[in-house]
Amino acid sequence: MPLELDHLRNAITALADLLAVSENDARMGELTEVERNGIRSGVIQNFEVTYELSWKLIARWLRTYVGPDVADGVTRRQLFRLAAENRLIPDVDLWMQHHEARNVTAHIYDEAKAALVYSATREFVHDARLLLAALEARND
Repeated sequence: MPLELDHLRNAITALADLLAVSENDARMGELTEVERNGIRSGVIQNFEVTYELSWKLIARWLRTYVGPDVADGVTRRQLFRLAAENRLIPDVDLWMQHHEARNVTAHIYDEAKAALVYSATREFVHDARLLLAALEARND
């Protein structure tokens, strides 16, 4: 039975759309500092949701199409390695960087860490779209 991918598709769209607003200097210039911070925070929250959906769908795809126990008890690096071996993602290290950015979101206490995670979302959107395309292509 094919996996349900609508949640990931919607999360990627929401993240990309909000990121586009946050990078529109003219639009952001019209907002107050509170509103700009709220949009940047929303980008980070959408990143968190999209990342979580991504790795969970990777694990679910592996259990469905490779074997029911293949993703049980593996580290995130091992999960991404399995995903790369099955052509779901192109680069394990890049996905580990996304994982590290996600870990930082649990500990954001200062503007510098928030800025790092915010800037990491740009590359993540691209990689999440590639993952979604791979899942769609291999979701029989």
